[in-house]
Amino acid sequence: MGTWSIWHWLIVLLIVLLVFGTKKLRNMGADLGGAVRGFKDGMKESAGDKHSDGGSSAQLSGRTIEGEIKDKAKT
Repeated sequence: MGTWSIWHWLIVLLIVLLVFGTKKLRNMGADLGGAVRGFKDGMKESAGDKHSDGGSSAQLSGRTIEGEIKDKAKT
């Protein structure tokens, strides 16, 4: 009885879906994926800066971050 069976995990998943809803979980997953992708890109740029020919690491990459503002009053 000390181990968690598949039925326990299914019940936990059902409760999480009921509490948060699928739309909110999908948005959180997309946000988390974007954050991980941004972190990996930053690490690659940081590694590239170390191997450069002595240029300044404070240069901007020229990329623009765009986002969408959601109105909480509408939801």
